[in-house]
Parts: sequence; structure tokens; C-alpha cells
Amino acid sequence: MKEFILTEQESEQTVLVGLVTPQQNEAKVKEYLDELAFLADTAGAVPVKNFIQKLDYPNPVTFVGKGKLEEIRQYVEENEIGLVIFDDELSPKQLKNIEEALKVKILDRTSLILDIFAKRAQTAHAKTQVELAQYQYLLPRLTRLWTHLERQRGGIGMRGPGETQIETDRRIVLDKISALKEELKLIDRQKSVQRKNRGKMVRVALVGYTNVGKSTLMNLLCKSDVFAENKLFATLDTTVRKMIIENLPFLMSDTVGFIRKLPTNLIESFKSTLDEVREADILLHVVDISHPAFEEQIEVVDKTIADICKGGEPKPVILVFNKIDAFTYVQKDEDDLSPRTRENISLEELKATYMARMGDNCIFISAVEKSNIEELKTLMYQKVKEIHVKRFPYNDFLYYQYDESGDQV
Repeated sequence: MKEFILTEQESEQTVLVGLVTPQQNEAKVKEYLDELAFLADTAGAVPVKNFIQKLDYPNPVTFVGKGKLEEIRQYVEENEIGLVIFDDELSPKQLKNIEEALKVKILDRTSLILDIFAKRAQTAHAKTQVELAQYQYLLPRLTRLWTHLERQRGGIGMRGPGETQIETDRRIVLDKISALKEELKLIDRQKSVQRKNRGKMVRVALVGYTNVGKSTLMNLLCKSDVFAENKLFATLDTTVRKMIIENLPFLMSDTVGFIRKLPTNLIESFKSTLDEVREADILLHVVDISHPAFEEQIEVVDKTIADICKGGEPKPVILVFNKIDAFTYVQKDEDDLSPRTRENISLEELKATYMARMGDNCIFISAVEKSNIEELKTLMYQKVKEIHVKRFPYNDFLYYQYDESGDQV
């Protein structure tokens, strides 16, 4: 089976490729490539150059035009680049043709994200989920794995075993996918039992774009030790902790971060992990307000949550704008008559805008500097209490006492 996982020891140089189309302008493509560069860095590669081409639609044969492909080939050859990463998912045909033209390893955004997930997976559960997504991604691309068995020339008596081997390999992969799905069904049942064993306690799930500070906030609120790092997808496994505010107990879970163009296979594979989102009573949507495209990130998360919770009742959402300590803006001169952009809007204006839109369901904090954390706890207490008293109308939790581990005494 072909491996496309980058190890930390390899740490190779790479170039990134993106397309400007009627659906995404140049500024948006540059932003996407910045994110792709962060993904590459997380995987252990070093981006050295971006290639951008303007097309009405991706070339069905080589993704980019022939001229641009030749430009990339020359740069790769002259600078001894061993890896080229494309910002969109490549079809098996495009992948095969680009590899033949460039003679280096080719990854697309999907395979790069899969690579990062494979590196980040720690538990057997996460590893099984990632492995399933990898096999599902590789299945339509198996023809590229057996070029050494293809027949070299036609004619009677010259038909090699290549096609037979491909079918054999396809059957092996399909069997493996089937076995992994059965394994995940068993894990899903175990996770479901675990959730039932938690009783009817109110559940709060941290959701948000990747690398917005969910795990850091989880550690701060629950005094836990969830792994947190300034890398994409630092958290893959859902971590659940019991939290108590003013003698009111509830459960808080930290979930995997979302990202633009998240592979469909990953969403399907991580179904049991994302069930924490589906079964939560309240969603704490953490947003990196210092990111220039934080509003688009909010839309990506909202859309993903809508897909996960399809058919269910809308859940209460608290927008938690994190990283106010890193927020910056450029104040326009009075004689500058050009339209204001996101970079010209102050934090105070954003606060007024979102508080007018969300009411009490938004708050601005800094998890690193612990700013407004007590205010966040008060807001969480109010929202959790509303659900708790409805669920336990005769349970006066204010008279209960709990020890440090969260158990009632």
C-alpha cells in the first residue's frame, strides 16, 4: 500500500499551487494558500514558493494549464524540490498526469489533511478513524500504485498481470474498509454506552475552527491537561471533563477542529467523535478574532455543525471570541475616502456589532491572558442552569457539595 505520510525527519521543501476562479478571487486564494502553508508546516514540510494561476475552472487533465505546469516543473527541477501540494482535491487522472510531468511527490489538500490526522492520532479509536479515511481516499487511486506491473507493450502473449494485480489490491482495500467500518461500529456502541452512563447531566461542547484555542480554554476552565499546541488539528480525540460552577455540575467536551474543504471521508470516519457535538445541550463556539478571516471561519463551522446535526433541534450557541490580546487593526486617516475593510474595524466596534446581533450569547476573552474568564463562567452558569432546572425541576443543586474531582459528597 502506498504511503504518503510525511515524517518529521524528512521535513522537505515544497511549493504550493492554487487557482483563481470566478468562485474565489486572488485575495481569497492567497488566504487559502496561507492556510495550506500552515497545514504543510504542521505536517513537517517547508513551503518555499506559491504558484497561482487564473482559470475559469480547473484543467480536468492537469489542474493548471500546460504553461503553468511547465513553469512549476522548471522551478522544482532547478531548486531540487521534492514535493508539490495543490490546494484542491485532485482527481486520480489529474494526479497521475501531474506526477508524470513533474516527477516528484504530489499531494492535494485532502491527502495533506489525512497525513496530519495520521500523525496526530494517539488513541486506537482515532487511528482507526484516520485509517478508514485514508483507505477510502486511496481506493479510486489504486491504479497509480502498480505501474511496475503494467504491460510494457501490446500484442499477443504480452498481456502482463497488471490489471489482475490492481483488482486484487482493490479487493484487499475493500475488505480492509469493511473491517474498519465494523470496528468503528463497535467503538460507536461503546461510546454510546459511555454517553448514556453520564446520565442526564447538561453537556457543553467546545466547537470551532482548528487552532482557535479550544484546548487551551478547556484546560483553563476545567483545570485539565488536554494537549494544546499552535498547530492545526492538535486535538483529534474528544476529551470530556466534569466542570462545576457554583455547585452546578455539568460536562464539557473538547472536539476536533473544523477547516475549509474538510474531506468528506473524515467527517464520516469521525462520526462517533462528532456525536459529542450532536448530543451536546449547549455549543461554545470558539472564534479566533485576531484572524483576518474569522467571519468566514464562523460560517465554515456553522455549516459543518448544521451537517452534523441535520434534522435535530437547533442548539443554544455561545460565541466565544478568543485571542483579543492578539487583535490588531489599522485606523483610517480622516481624509481617506476609500471603503473600510475588516482591517480598519476596531475591537470595540466588533463587540458592539456582535453583542447587538447575539445579545448575551457572545463574549470576548483571552484564554492565554485569562481575560474575562470569570465573565465567561458566569455566562455558562446561567445557560447551563436554564437547562438544568428544566431537566431536574425538583433537584435543588445549590445545596449539593462536590469535591475536586466533581463527585457529590
